[in-house]
Amino acid sequence: MAFSIYQASVPVLARILSNLSAILDKAEAHCTARKIAPEALLQFRLYPDMFPLVRQVQIATDMSKGCVARLGGVDNPSYADTETSFEELKARLAKTIDYINSVKPEQIEGAEDRTILLKTGGQERSFRGDDYLLSFVLPNVHFHATTSYAILRHCGVEIGKKDYTGI
Repeated sequence: MAFSIYQASVPVLARILSNLSAILDKAEAHCTARKIAPEALLQFRLYPDMFPLVRQVQIATDMSKGCVARLGGVDNPSYADTETSFEELKARLAKTIDYINSVKPEQIEGAEDRTILLKTGGQERSFRGDDYLLSFVLPNVHFHATTSYAILRHCGVEIGKKDYTGI
């Protein structure tokens, strides 16, 4: 079977973000049931030099929409990073899922050979489309989704591997 860059990107990213949204539902319910201020979890970080939960979710969405936009050769929507509640984070996730699902397979197929240029860490990097997806985007999105999961699990939210994988 031939490699499909569309199948390796859009459905995979949409699933990660959908699962992250479901995890945030459980975190919100956890706060309500235990009378915990949501900000305590939203601003929690695993270590002082790490980003808090809110930023982890923002980065996961930014990486996902940026990937699909670059692979599809379409505009990458800009989101203001102003979320302060579970509801707002879930809306951002839903908006990102809707956006990435709006890019058609024919816009992305063949992008494995496309040159992707982006600035990271103050320097410009060049990737082949398939390397960009497989070696840069997917590891980064999983890192930030996993870190979000770890923050919530550390805070006592009753979630497990099945919540992360969705299976």
